[in-house]
Amino acid sequence: MYTPILASLGFILSPDGLKVLLVHRNRRMDDHHFGKYNGLGGKLKPGEDIFRCLQREIFEEAGIHCEEAVLRGTINWQGFGGNGEDWFGFIFLVHRYSGAPKVSNEEGDLEWRNIHELGSLAMWEGDKYFLPLVFDTDSRIFHGHMPYLDGRPVGWSFSRV
Repeated sequence: MYTPILASLGFILSPDGLKVLLVHRNRRMDDHHFGKYNGLGGKLKPGEDIFRCLQREIFEEAGIHCEEAVLRGTINWQGFGGNGEDWFGFIFLVHRYSGAPKVSNEEGDLEWRNIHELGSLAMWEGDKYFLPLVFDTDSRIFHGHMPYLDGRPVGWSFSRV
């Protein structure tokens, strides 16, 4: 039986739509994501739907209230976790929020980064495959599969509907 960890991953747009809020995971040396830039999100808890998970995680990590988000896609990351766990992520683009974002959290510093510079940031190698789909103008939702082996992607395929 396939039982991946279910998670939300949100990319919060600045009001002008040119920047995205990321966490630079630079706080804990034992963090599987140490040194990398990531969107905000985390594991789905029992009794919550995926949008409530996104809202909770964004509030916990950035101190802001997610008010409007669009599901851009899903990704099946087989073998992605620190111990080879499988993850299934729901990827959102957050268009509207309220409150002022924190400058940091227990995982790292929160930074507004230009969308066009994402390819030059220290991110997971596989992010370069799906991030263009998150920020493009195609309104169709993507559904991707990205198996990992030893911390690196070994494939990428997706469909759009």
